Amino acid sequence: MTTSRVPRPSRDGTRDDATNDRLEQENEQLRHAVDSHATVDQAIGVLTAIHQLAPAAGFDVLREVSQHTNTKLHTVAGTVIAWALGQPLPESVGRELDAAVQRRSGQRNAPDAEAG
Repeated sequence: MTTSRVPRPSRDGTRDDATNDRLEQENEQLRHAVDSHATVDQAIGVLTAIHQLAPAAGFDVLREVSQHTNTKLHTVAGTVIAWALGQPLPESVGRELDAAVQRRSGQRNAPDAEAG
């Protein structure tokens, strides 16, 4: 008995239409995920270069802006990239971006609690 969720090809090596449709949908989802990841990575690079943030802090900034503006992370990332290329930022994104960068910059410049 097979427990696999993926139907096996027929004896002639073909798959049915439902299987082909499902595989095409999964393939499209994977392509979108890869594209979104690349966009987020590029936006982190922009924040790292412009605001001298660590990459982890750049991701935190994008995540905060996404949450505070109720905008998908990859959309915020695309907006940041467009801004780096000369496009204006939407007011709400600009405001949240400035605030999030300030919070991260403050952490970087704050004295170390263990030092002393």
